[in-house]
Amino acid sequence: MSVSAAMVMNLRERTGAGMMECKKFLVAANGDIELAITEMRKAGQAKADKKSDRIAAEGVIVVARSKDLRRAVMVEINSETDFVARDENFSNFAQSVAETALQTQVKTVDELNEQALHGQDGTVEQARQQLVAKIGENIKIRRLEQIQCAEGDVVGFYLHGTRIGVLIVLKRGDNELARDLAMHIAASRPLVVNREEISQQTLDHEREIFMAQVRESGKPQEIIDKMIEGRMSKFLDEVSLSGQPFIKDPNMKVSQLLKQKQAEVSSFVCYVVGEGIEKKVDNFVEEVMAQVRESL
Repeated sequence: MSVSAAMVMNLRERTGAGMMECKKFLVAANGDIELAITEMRKAGQAKADKKSDRIAAEGVIVVARSKDLRRAVMVEINSETDFVARDENFSNFAQSVAETALQTQVKTVDELNEQALHGQDGTVEQARQQLVAKIGENIKIRRLEQIQCAEGDVVGFYLHGTRIGVLIVLKRGDNELARDLAMHIAASRPLVVNREEISQQTLDHEREIFMAQVRESGKPQEIIDKMIEGRMSKFLDEVSLSGQPFIKDPNMKVSQLLKQKQAEVSSFVCYVVGEGIEKKVDNFVEEVMAQVRESL
């Protein structure tokens, strides 16, 4: 399989490695980007398997919550430019969409588009089309998440500007604690609440990578085993909310804070504007293509 410039660019954005290194590992992996990332991590060429911070789409994250703090919805709405994302008409539309989703309790974007827009005439989709015609940019309601908690529990949220949003369900807690934890999640980006929720496949994958990293160390197997277990434990703490140091008090883990407050996190959802959406960066593509051609 031939390796394209776009594939090299994608791998470079995800790993931070040099272009020629990316091309070499892609060729060895026969164009399989995920396999290339795994092999790069084993070789120490990639610091982490994560998407680049170069956001591919603009837009906003909006949240609407019920007065009893038991229901909330989070919606991502995309635009083509940051300029439009800051436009008052766009912002008003986005908040109205969130209120509509909260009131109707719809589960999908398609269902949401068919609803009457909160405070306006016509449906959400009709209002979107009118806004596109007025602003001159494509606007898309990308995704939404509805959450609800039992009586006595609380739904909290945190918005970091309009680009990061978090919803959280807290048992036996209060709104202040829920907001603090949502803020922590926005900053620390855990994958799960507790380490036990990490899949066996993920554990096996990370263990394989750690084993490859220490295999050539020359240390006795007993020491290698301890090193691997230590790295696995650190990994589990890093990706689980309960194992992370609390951002407001790094001397205390989130699990300790929850125990102190006699509270429990049931679930959380974190949205980042544009995550997972790739966009073309013409100048960089040309740069990659030029260097790839030179190496052929």
